[in-house]
Amino acid sequence: MPRFTVHIRDEWVAVACRDTSNSIQWLGQEALKRYIKNKPDNGGIQSVKETRFLVRRCQGLGLLDADDTIDDVLEDNDFVELAIEGDTMSSDFIPCEPGVSNILDGNSLTSTDLVNLGRGLYKIKLTLEAEKKVVQSRELLDTIVKENRVVYGITTGFGKFARTVIPVSKLKELQENLVRSHSAGLGNPLSPERTRMLLALRINVLAKGYSGISLETLQAMIQAFNASCLSFVPEKGTVGASGDLAPLSHLALGLMGEGKMWSPKSGWADAKYVLEAHGLKPISLKPKEGIALINGTQMITSLGAEAVERARAIAQQADIVAALTLEVLKGTTKAFDSESHRFCDRVQDAYTMRCCPQVHGIANDTIMFVQNIINTEINSATDNPMVFAERGETISGGNFHGEYPAKALDFLSIAVHELASISERRIERLCNPSLSELPAFLVNEGGLNSGFMIAHCTAASLVSENKVLCHPSSVDSLSTSAATEDHVSMGGWAARKALRVVEHVEQVLAIELLAACQGIEFLRPLRTTTPLEKVYDLVRTVVKPWMKDRFMSPDIEAVHRLLLDQKVWKVAKPYIDKYQTEYIPESRPNSPTAFSLDPPASPRKRVRHE
Repeated sequence: MPRFTVHIRDEWVAVACRDTSNSIQWLGQEALKRYIKNKPDNGGIQSVKETRFLVRRCQGLGLLDADDTIDDVLEDNDFVELAIEGDTMSSDFIPCEPGVSNILDGNSLTSTDLVNLGRGLYKIKLTLEAEKKVVQSRELLDTIVKENRVVYGITTGFGKFARTVIPVSKLKELQENLVRSHSAGLGNPLSPERTRMLLALRINVLAKGYSGISLETLQAMIQAFNASCLSFVPEKGTVGASGDLAPLSHLALGLMGEGKMWSPKSGWADAKYVLEAHGLKPISLKPKEGIALINGTQMITSLGAEAVERARAIAQQADIVAALTLEVLKGTTKAFDSESHRFCDRVQDAYTMRCCPQVHGIANDTIMFVQNIINTEINSATDNPMVFAERGETISGGNFHGEYPAKALDFLSIAVHELASISERRIERLCNPSLSELPAFLVNEGGLNSGFMIAHCTAASLVSENKVLCHPSSVDSLSTSAATEDHVSMGGWAARKALRVVEHVEQVLAIELLAACQGIEFLRPLRTTTPLEKVYDLVRTVVKPWMKDRFMSPDIEAVHRLLLDQKVWKVAKPYIDKYQTEYIPESRPNSPTAFSLDPPASPRKRVRHE
């Protein structure tokens, strides 16, 4: 009996059809009946017969006329989408607009590009040169197989089985078994954003032309990415050499139509089902393609790219948050400006304020260092064996070892953590009346109200967690694969905990920003500088002043979102750019000493001077 699968809002429903002379209108109504059957409110649909809707095929995106017969316009097991009047067709099936594709060549992808690909902002295309290199590499592999040469991973087993020669008739099974057996990861799946990054990065590495992948398989991966058909990839299971075998195997398994997959409109379902829903076919592995899909450092590097991008964003905004706290605490800028002590008798401030440039500075330098390493790794061939078409040979090397990104990401965690460590101490100074000259815990009627008392405890707990997370994972190694892989990087954990450290830093600085803005309330009608007032106004668009105790977690989350979206930076950046242009000539282009001079005395009023 013919069966059709219909997508309605956030669900898929199957409709069996005994008579394919029925109309598309009939099919839509039958799908609606199934959709509302288990909805307590019928999904807001009053009458199936009176509901107006549009139907179109998922493959090809063609709209279907309600009066057409099923037999004329659909094939058995077709997937269609139904949009109820007032709803919109799902954007998942809308082809990418011209000019919004990220062109991959295997050599020029950056961490910023990769994060944007993860967010779904772009689709992927290959350059013609990349396609040519992929084809040449594959031709060499086909020759090796045809000539029955013994080459690791192509005509032999893997790891300890490297000396076991596999018959040509079983080479396809060899690659499929590799992917299935290596799909042994555990834990929660990577988020859709992180899985997109992982898939995009593996595509970029394959596009270099040193993997022996066929252009057909690579194009199938690109189609899956562009349709957001994303495999179930557990976050745990990689030791970071021989590459990220377990997570990349799970990525490949879904592309083979096995295991689970996710798309924006189907949710989690069998991989074959999700691929079919988007008009895609599972990939069929050729010799060497299994190992080409799973051998590399792409999980370490893709998660590392997100970590370094978020670290860079929060480091920029940490300077602004610290400046706001300095103002609220009536701190001196003598450490930064030799003429600033004209109106106060304070000689020097605590290190948490006075040493911000030094502590924040090394964090920024470290982030730049790590970003450089990550960008290099993003565009590096990390396969084994490597296929050199121009030399007509394959080489078994060690590019799959994740030591570079692992060490860099451990370093990133240690450096960026200090932004939270020093921030938490500033929060203490804001909340402690003996240090701030402000009401205890930044609230009136203390005792009746507790204000920021426990928000500070939250910041302290996050900083304490970071101290444990900053212990480097890359100093560990356990021998695996019967002592064949006897030194590994543990880079997967380095990347995952770097992300957690960065998130904690963001959250601590969100609490400091909230506390600093609350401190301003007690200093009114005095005003701080224009850019800092703009930051205060931004915060007040999502969080009102703390007049009396209320549920605080949503406030912290709202300000955390401002930092994640880099809105604090965007508000202040025009003023920073203007200041650098007008007052620091060395910051202009072609200057070798961009930040060598002290800023001049400014006539603007600050709260400490009033």
